[in-house]
Amino acid sequence: MERACDSRAGYKHHLSKDYLIHLKQSLMDLCHREHLHQVDLLAPAEKKVTDREYHAGRRGQKKLDERNRQILADGLPIRRTAFQTQKDFLRSAIEASAVSSCSREEFQKLLLEKYNVTLKVSRGRFSYLHPERGKYITGRMLGTHYEEDYLLKLFGENSKSKEYKKETIASETLNAESEQPADQPSDPLQEAPVSILFIKSDLRLVTNLQDCVKAQQNAAYANKVKLSNLKEMAKTVAYIQERGYNTRDSLEDSFSEVKNLASSSRKVLKDTEDKLRILNEQIHYTGQYLANKSVYRQFCRSKHKGQFREEHSAEIALYESARKFLQGQSADGRLPSIKLLKAEKEQLLQKKKEEQKNYHYYRDYQRELNTVCSNVNKILGQARTRQPEKQKGADIS
Repeated sequence: MERACDSRAGYKHHLSKDYLIHLKQSLMDLCHREHLHQVDLLAPAEKKVTDREYHAGRRGQKKLDERNRQILADGLPIRRTAFQTQKDFLRSAIEASAVSSCSREEFQKLLLEKYNVTLKVSRGRFSYLHPERGKYITGRMLGTHYEEDYLLKLFGENSKSKEYKKETIASETLNAESEQPADQPSDPLQEAPVSILFIKSDLRLVTNLQDCVKAQQNAAYANKVKLSNLKEMAKTVAYIQERGYNTRDSLEDSFSEVKNLASSSRKVLKDTEDKLRILNEQIHYTGQYLANKSVYRQFCRSKHKGQFREEHSAEIALYESARKFLQGQSADGRLPSIKLLKAEKEQLLQKKKEEQKNYHYYRDYQRELNTVCSNVNKILGQARTRQPEKQKGADIS
């Protein structure tokens, strides 16, 4: 009797498991056939979209398309083509912030600063407050990829990757320095701040009284300008004596050298800015590609592609334009990783900061030497031209 009961219980257990699997497959087939949103009954969804949210998104997209058609009819530019529910906005904000975060505190700060989304941790659960809501939405309502367990694991992986990247860069730098020959000429833009010391002064241009209308009309103002000019001339003479400019040509040569360095540093800075602009475009289109990838997959699997494209024309167009751009930028046809692109962007931003500092240094130095040269020319009563050969040794100090 007991054996019969045990075998019957095992049969019921086996039957119930097979029945659930069969029921799940039938439900997925029905959803696919009727173009309904599929829900996994046996495992929690990575991105949980309820039937209510799905239909709300469709209604919102329809209203947005109608509004965009009216805007186009009025001849105005369209600002937004894809409708986002509040949960979709939270998912996008969480994904974008979690990619570059290495800790919960950093993740919380990025959410608040960039997206105005507040993170609350209560009883080991993450909850998010949309900027236009008064009630928090739990991570469980958004999907498993937005809960504490998954995000903390992702933060740990980001931290390890960041540390590994730092160690790799440090080792490569060390190897490059050890392999560089001792007699190899260094970059003049890097060495110049040491060899050409520049300390900004308060030197001003000497005013030309013949070109000053106010000085010609007002004698008191003219005397004031003359006194000011005498002070600036004295400062100019002291400046060239302190820096050892014994001839006019030595001053002009120094000015030309600094001008060339300023021009070179500006070109280097512009090249970095161009690389950064292209990289920002890649990051933008990569995000656009990933954001609409799921919709395009549904489009490829759909049996009624014409109807699906009409309902999701904006997402499909964004996906295809992003894919076309990224394939054009890739030499081997492979799409870039968003993590690698952002890491490269951080390096370029740091490089741009150093190059800006270098360029501003030479630019200010060039302006000061230009002021000195102009004042010297006015003191000597000569135009800004190179001296003839017989006057090259003339003393200006």
